[in-house]
Amino acid sequence: MGIGMKELLVILAIALLVFGAKKLKTIGSDLGGAVRGFKKAMNEGEEEEKKKEENMKQIRSDAPDAEFADASKTDASKARKEDSKV
Repeated sequence: MGIGMKELLVILAIALLVFGAKKLKTIGSDLGGAVRGFKKAMNEGEEEEKKKEENMKQIRSDAPDAEFADASKTDASKARKEDSKV
């Protein structure tokens, strides 16, 4: 069902006749360069994603906790407001 060694050789021979040896070498090197560039871009994208995740973790750990007013201060201010109403 798949392509065997004989079929690949026939395809290579036909491509050699159509394009010529020099052109096939150029096409092969261009294709190899494109694959290398694609792999490099994928690796850079993964590294960038890891850096973003590390920065987010650092921001979360460095963030100050929320501060709330003391209950005694709010009770005192309520008492003052009630005294001023009377």
